[in-house]
Amino acid sequence: MLSLIVVFPLVGFLVNGLWYALFQMSKNQRPVRAVFPGIIATAAMAASFVTSLAAWLELSGMDPHHRVIELVCFEWMKVGKFSLDFALRLDPLSALFLLVITGVGTLIHMYSIGYMADDETPGKYFAYLNLFCFAMLVLVLGASLPVLFLGWEGVGLCSYLLIGYWYADEEKATAGKKAFIVNRIGDLGFLLGMFLIFSTFGTLDFVQLKSAVLSVGTPFPAALVPTVTAIALFLFVGCAGKSAQIPLYVWLPDAMAGPTPVSALIHAATMVTSGVYLISRLNFIYSLAPDALAVVAWVGAATALFAATMAVVQTDIKKVLAYSTVSQLGYMFLGCGVAAYDAGVFHVITHAFFKALLFLGAGSVIYGMHHEQDILKMGGLRAKMPVTFKVFAVGWLAICGVAPLSGFFSKDEILWKAWSSPHGSAALWAVGAVTAVLTAFYMTRLFSLTFLGEHRQGNHGHDHAHGSHDSAHGHSHEVHESPWVMTGPLIVLAVLSAVGGWIGIPHLSWLEHWLEPVLGDHGHPVSTSSAWVEWALMAVSFSGALLGIYFGLRLYRNLKAAEALKARFSGLHKLLTHKWYVDEGYDMVFVTPIVQLSKALWKYFDVAVIDRFVNGLGRVSYWTGSSLRGMQTGSIQVYAWIFLAGLILSSGYLIFGTHLLGVIHGIR
Repeated sequence: MLSLIVVFPLVGFLVNGLWYALFQMSKNQRPVRAVFPGIIATAAMAASFVTSLAAWLELSGMDPHHRVIELVCFEWMKVGKFSLDFALRLDPLSALFLLVITGVGTLIHMYSIGYMADDETPGKYFAYLNLFCFAMLVLVLGASLPVLFLGWEGVGLCSYLLIGYWYADEEKATAGKKAFIVNRIGDLGFLLGMFLIFSTFGTLDFVQLKSAVLSVGTPFPAALVPTVTAIALFLFVGCAGKSAQIPLYVWLPDAMAGPTPVSALIHAATMVTSGVYLISRLNFIYSLAPDALAVVAWVGAATALFAATMAVVQTDIKKVLAYSTVSQLGYMFLGCGVAAYDAGVFHVITHAFFKALLFLGAGSVIYGMHHEQDILKMGGLRAKMPVTFKVFAVGWLAICGVAPLSGFFSKDEILWKAWSSPHGSAALWAVGAVTAVLTAFYMTRLFSLTFLGEHRQGNHGHDHAHGSHDSAHGHSHEVHESPWVMTGPLIVLAVLSAVGGWIGIPHLSWLEHWLEPVLGDHGHPVSTSSAWVEWALMAVSFSGALLGIYFGLRLYRNLKAAEALKARFSGLHKLLTHKWYVDEGYDMVFVTPIVQLSKALWKYFDVAVIDRFVNGLGRVSYWTGSSLRGMQTGSIQVYAWIFLAGLILSSGYLIFGTHLLGVIHGIR
């Protein structure tokens, strides 16, 4: 079953990729609709989901302390005493990620059939989508760090291909390159951490590594703590790149340049959760490095708050959700950083449901608004798009943390652990609580400007999913609801967003018990606070969500009040609009100097040295050729004399040459 889970999307990639290469690229081929490649890709993901579900059922029937299914595919590499198998391993942690990836991924594939209906190259799009899921499945099923890293790099490559899918648009191509380059920075840290693990413990297999770490002894030797801390921090650099944490978060907001279903897949169910998965998988290392845990917690908390402030002023519907993703990922790392790995994983699951719903709901709005993405040019869509309005409302309330929807339980669990865990603090809780209020506010702003009030018809032309820009031709179309192939997945995700959090109800948590064989005592730290404190903090968290919703509805009920507030705090608004000038700072400190250095190297080394050398060789060849060309007279008599001269010289050398060389040598 493990091989089938991975193979199904790989087959979908090969079928659609070959079909695109052989037929769609033909100049005489008529445009092909997305239905056929979409059905192939969706069926591949659905088959992977059904197989994942069967594997999960088999796993759940095993003894809780021996829930492991392993498949050794082949011997991957053997160097001296080091050998590594390409092995897949299913346990409670990877099983949860499998179900989320394949389940939500299937819905996104199905949704794409409608959203990409008029795309010119649907075969290529669905091939990339299947390849992306294949890489993510390899990542979570990998039995060792190198196999995981193979999937890790695979999703990085596919994100580049999908974010820059419309590469003819320079902005979108640049966004794809930015994602690829920033992730390579993080991957350097991952590699250093992996090398240090092997040099310290002699293995890269997760089970063997856990045994090696735990066998060192209790208490853990103080001499090894700095090494383990370095390993944890190096790996966290990789996690910060893949999961968009400070300072490597800058690629994720630009990733919305890709098709909206791609944004849903990257931001909700797959790539950005890789870092949370890696830390949870290596919980036995992080729990031995309290300093590294503190870094993870504070970076996560700072990222959550920092991104939330930027989301408050965004006007592009997808960018609001993109900064929201960065903020919610910060929440997940906050949970992991206080050693509540189960809480971090819990938020991964609920976030996959409501964020996929919100992104696909935004895509439905863009589809119905004929590619408009500016929320200031929307409004009043409640009546025009009733299905999208209802499902989006569920996602909005879920991410705001309104009980009893999914986001309430997972977010409250993280805040409680930030307060009560031995690795937590009141300061971490306060940052998380303020972020929760901001989240409720900016998501209410988005919901209100998009669906409530009066309709503000604007210009069109932001998303290329349907072939052309309507505004380029001056057309204005009536807003309409999306087709069933798009609204169907939205309804399923709305149900999951509503009830998905029930698997982690406090003190009745199925999720906690399910993950116990993987996380053990590390995943659920003992609380240092009493029960009444937990209920009080839950009340504060819920009240904060209601407070953010209240101010959001009140402020954006009348845009004049919002404009007055904007004018009053124009300096702060400008600062947030320019995203704290972080991108500009990176350009000034890193990008511009590297570009200038590259130009200088090109001008003074490539052109002045290498080009001159190569061109000089060409000139020498040209000169010798031109000189010898004079001998090519076309006269047979001349050629005969040259032949005779050559014969005489050759004969003379053979007869007298050896003797002459001996004489010269004797003189010397």
